[in-house]
Amino acid sequence: MFQFQRKYLLLALVFFVVEVCIALFVHDSFVRPFVGDFLVVFLLYFLVRGGTRLPALYTAWLVLTVSFAIEIGQYFNLVGLLGLESYRWARIIIGTSFHWLDLVAYLAGVFVVYAVDRRVIMIREFRNSE
Repeated sequence: MFQFQRKYLLLALVFFVVEVCIALFVHDSFVRPFVGDFLVVFLLYFLVRGGTRLPALYTAWLVLTVSFAIEIGQYFNLVGLLGLESYRWARIIIGTSFHWLDLVAYLAGVFVVYAVDRRVIMIREFRNSE
């Protein structure tokens, strides 16, 4: 089940750094909330692919499900329900504000990262079969 895949973990690290930079330095009403949500699924996707042998499609569904669950948790004030509102890390990771467009950003992000990963895998398999 578990398998270390360096290239995916390095990509996860790159997207983690991008997400941190967005969180620290971007304070607008588009990039931070929507581009950040679009890219966070890349981070999660590459993190899962980097540590498991899950196929790309299963990884995409898992990441989409987790992303949607977190967003729905925001709708129901999960941080408050769990009594974690005084913990900054919980407010950052789980989030505190629900928005329907975030679900669209997650869906688009998962679609793009899955499509790109599948394309790269297909090219690699094609080259190995020659």
